Amino acid sequence: MTASNHEPAAAVAAEAVVQTSTAKPEPDPTTLIAVTRPPRSFRAVLRTLMRNKLGVTGASILVALVLFCFVGPLVYRTNQTDVDLLNAALPPGDGYPLGTDSNGFDVLGRMMLGGQVSLQIGLLAALVATVVGTIYGAIAGLVGGVLDGFMMRVVDTLLAIPFMFFVLILSARFTATPVSLALVIGGFSWLVIARLIRSEVLSLRVREFVLAARLMGAKNRRLIFTHLIPNTVGVIVVNVTFQVADAILTIAALGFLGFGLTYPVTDWGSQLSAGVTFIASDYWWLIYPVGACIVLTVLALNLLGDALRDALDRRGE
Repeated sequence: MTASNHEPAAAVAAEAVVQTSTAKPEPDPTTLIAVTRPPRSFRAVLRTLMRNKLGVTGASILVALVLFCFVGPLVYRTNQTDVDLLNAALPPGDGYPLGTDSNGFDVLGRMMLGGQVSLQIGLLAALVATVVGTIYGAIAGLVGGVLDGFMMRVVDTLLAIPFMFFVLILSARFTATPVSLALVIGGFSWLVIARLIRSEVLSLRVREFVLAARLMGAKNRRLIFTHLIPNTVGVIVVNVTFQVADAILTIAALGFLGFGLTYPVTDWGSQLSAGVTFIASDYWWLIYPVGACIVLTVLALNLLGDALRDALDRRGE
């Protein structure tokens, strides 16, 4: 009688021990940070990039163009300040590998100088657009609600304004400088990256590491600059390459239309515009070399951007 009374009690105790040992503990917010996949290391990205032949080709072309524009003038010195009408429009020959333009400037040296300005404006415009667009899109995506709707409507409104029309008005009203052109181009180019970053943040803000950071008392500012933006670096890096390419094309278009930089500053678009006026005279050295520089630069940036996108994308792993 006594043994039978103790058997149910022992069984209940054993079951309780089993349930206690198999029960899952409450998750610690600090451990949730490790749930997310860490970003790829620089070496892993570099290895993937080196296996992409088109990416390597684009990077090689871009490095060659940068050396041509910034190191070339140190080796091949020319006078790009004083007009020399006695040597105007000379074909390629001794002393002038690519001839001279209508003002007597050495075309090869002029291309180097124009490339410096075009690349500098493109990089500065991409930097402005990336910084503004990234912060704007991250704020809109994290806060959400009414503020997100309002901020995106502002973006939609600005996208409805014809960019080239607006820049032409400003160029006709004010004297264009490299800094002003970069600020104007960057001031419109941030709209696209703002949308991209917002969409990324909308998916990141519900991840475990963001929820853990919120539980630990992180403010929106810390979430944006410590957790969200670093996890969108792949989108940012790829977008920078395309932003630079678009800015160079915009500068070339403005220069071709006659609203670019003025003497003594020059860019590839202005040189191409000046050369087209002599196309009926078959002065090919004023058109094709500088046109090839524009095409190669944009092509190299696009190839590099595509390769970086593949190297930084971890969804296939």
